[in-house]
Amino acid sequence: MTANMFHSQSHIEGTVHAIALLQNEHHKEATSIDHAIDRVTATIGRPASLAIMTLIVCLWAVANGVMSLMGQIPLDPAPFPWLISGIGFISLFMTMLILITQRRTDKLASRREQMTLELAFLSEHKTAKIIALLEELRCDSPDVRNRVDNQALAMASPSDACAIRDAIKETHNEMIAADAIENGRSIIA
Repeated sequence: MTANMFHSQSHIEGTVHAIALLQNEHHKEATSIDHAIDRVTATIGRPASLAIMTLIVCLWAVANGVMSLMGQIPLDPAPFPWLISGIGFISLFMTMLILITQRRTDKLASRREQMTLELAFLSEHKTAKIIALLEELRCDSPDVRNRVDNQALAMASPSDACAIRDAIKETHNEMIAADAIENGRSIIA
């Protein structure tokens, strides 16, 4: 194995390890209630759960219909108020489970986005440094004529994150203002 291949593999392993640490940290920060909710959400989120719920609703309706036909008082006569109440409660329960699980998932996604942003800034700084070194090499090389490359000079300095943020905000505000004018709405700043 060559040195470059080894360095590339160690770089990949380091990246994979960093991502694994991020996920492991997220898992460790979760409480036992969070883990229980994740398990329940994962169980309910399976296709078999839909089949089971459908089967229960059908059996409920059939059982109450058969009881009516046999002359007995059904537990929950049509239009099945107990069934509807139960479905409403289960829907509320499932909605809460999904929201709680989504909140935890959003935290992990936010951490991943932050890591991606930091890596992008780091890569941009490294690229700027490489461009600066190439420009320096070009200027020092007697075989290459000396000229000013404004584009290379601009790219040799890393971007200002605050300036980028301000430009994004300004562009966003301009788009909102243009949309408001186009649709005849007033802008509240």
